Amino acid sequence: MKNLFDLTGKVAIVVGGSRGLGRGMAVGLANAGASVVIASRGLETLEVAAKEISEETGGICIPMQLDVTSLSAIHEFVAQVDQKFGHIDILINSAGINIRKSALDFQEEDWDRVTNVQLKYVFFMNQAVGNYMIKHSIKGRIINIGSLSSMIGLKNMVAYCASKGGIVQMTKALANEWASYGICVNAIGPGYYFTEMTKPLLSDPEVMRKYQEKIPMGRLGRPEDLASTAVYLSCDASAYVTGQIVYVDGGWLIN
Repeated sequence: MKNLFDLTGKVAIVVGGSRGLGRGMAVGLANAGASVVIASRGLETLEVAAKEISEETGGICIPMQLDVTSLSAIHEFVAQVDQKFGHIDILINSAGINIRKSALDFQEEDWDRVTNVQLKYVFFMNQAVGNYMIKHSIKGRIINIGSLSSMIGLKNMVAYCASKGGIVQMTKALANEWASYGICVNAIGPGYYFTEMTKPLLSDPEVMRKYQEKIPMGRLGRPEDLASTAVYLSCDASAYVTGQIVYVDGGWLIN
């Protein structure tokens, strides 16, 4: 019987895959058999992460530099992955940035910096890979990363909340447009995880305690907690799932 969760022979791109949540998902895809390309600006960090992921999983993980805020760089990157592997089957958009500041103090450059990375160029990455998949008749999988703030409004995170709400609607719209091509577009909504982005906030013991009390499972998430959801949304087991956001939050949103 076919293993519907087997990703052997698939090529996956994980933008932001060198650290944090992206790395956790990259490890999951490599463990499932996919050849994984991790991409971000920092080549040195990428090279170290790719080596560690390959050694940990026994799979293929290669680093490729990418500036996600450049349309020309995005298109060149897609062409490079195609040249190296001959196909692209999975895209995970996990690059992230946040500026914690009162809405009254938010400047135009703050807004643009957050929304460009978290929404604008996520769309253009979707567009470039979606176009590639359609052109080559690949029934691929695209996974965007939402957040608890896709559903709830959080203080001092106005641009982040706006972006993550937009991710959900963008995911639904693209899923609707590309379903006829066999491309499934979904999103994952992580809860609170201890990463480089959340470290400044969660390093405060009192803040950590309050957040843990809010989570029914009693702990923050770990990057590896996203691995199985990423694999599920990338494999044949989810062939009839599109336009959805799956929250992996330890139960936060049920409170």
